[in-house]
Amino acid sequence: MSNQMSRRSALRNLTKGAAVAAAATSLSQRLGAAEKALTGMKGRINHSVCKWCYPKIELNDLCVAGKKMGLQSIELLEIKDFPTVKKHGLICAMVSGADQIGFGFNRLEHHDKLVANYEMIAPRVAEAGFKNIICFSGNRGGMSDEQGLENCALGLKRIVPICEKYNVVAVMELLNSKVDHKDYMCDHTKWGVELCKRVGSERFKLLYDIYHMQIMEGDVIRTIRESYKYIAHYHTGGVPGRNEIDETQELNYATIMKAITETGFKGHVAQEFIPKRDPLASLEQGVRICDV
Repeated sequence: MSNQMSRRSALRNLTKGAAVAAAATSLSQRLGAAEKALTGMKGRINHSVCKWCYPKIELNDLCVAGKKMGLQSIELLEIKDFPTVKKHGLICAMVSGADQIGFGFNRLEHHDKLVANYEMIAPRVAEAGFKNIICFSGNRGGMSDEQGLENCALGLKRIVPICEKYNVVAVMELLNSKVDHKDYMCDHTKWGVELCKRVGSERFKLLYDIYHMQIMEGDVIRTIRESYKYIAHYHTGGVPGRNEIDETQELNYATIMKAITETGFKGHVAQEFIPKRDPLASLEQGVRICDV
């Protein structure tokens, strides 16, 4: 009899536990739905913004304003900025500080320094609960694209074990070498995808900057559909001029965002344009355009 009572008591406790867990899950879902309702966001795009585009706005103030308009992230920050974004319940979807545009992986003499940088930064990024660390190819300086691929792959294979250890991803940005970053090597998606294949790890992917790639190669939507498996992150920007992404420029960002969602993308899309009008009003406009 006592054994039966014990089993009944245990069953009641399990039932109560399940009910508590279900209630907690339901509450979490309701809170998430309420937050989306407050911001009016559709939830298919994870929104971020690059801090450098807003030099006159303090990071704390950008966090406050950004969260109200539906941002989940403020990015291209350094480790010292992590406490500020975390205080506001935001993340840094793309961390900077491991290398610089002109100091990249295509030079063998840079590799030891870059490896040391990743050994220092990766655990801090992981500790904060963030994931992506930006990296760069470096400039050609007379180097062939093939040699650059070989050199970059050698260096990146040295940091892959670091990224695996701390569950982070090194993400190389595609930049234009026509207008903004003369002589930059990783300036075409095809080159970046080939590098991903040579590195052969999910711990290395690409940052597809829509502004830069529209300048270099166009054909944005088809490129995204063909290359999405190698893309970890997206940046926006109006063409020409890198200003607002509205009707003043040549790209239809709502259509591009729909194409991105159709690939099953779960990462972040960051606004990276230089506003010509009211900065926060333009930022909110950009977020709404991309919230498809």
